Amino acid sequence: MSDRPVTAATVVGAGLAATGVAHFVAPQAFAGITAQAFPDDTDTWITRNGITETVVGTAIAIPATRTLGWIGLGAYVAFLGAQAVRSR
Repeated sequence: MSDRPVTAATVVGAGLAATGVAHFVAPQAFAGITAQAFPDDTDTWITRNGITETVVGTAIAIPATRTLGWIGLGAYVAFLGAQAVRSR
């Protein structure tokens, strides 16, 4: 076991990665919210979002890749926000 403390970033990253994996385990849980931002080809976007959240969350959880993960999260949130506005 490591003597390193569990940081908030590790918890946030692991939570985001788990949410990403949930897109594959229970995609129907994400269909409603995904369809609002991505009304065309919603199922494909559920998969894409699941991949993105898994990768970005893992990057945030690992100290060596944390900065890149935070940058990725910022870009992902900006993309989702822009897409939600565009789809109105």
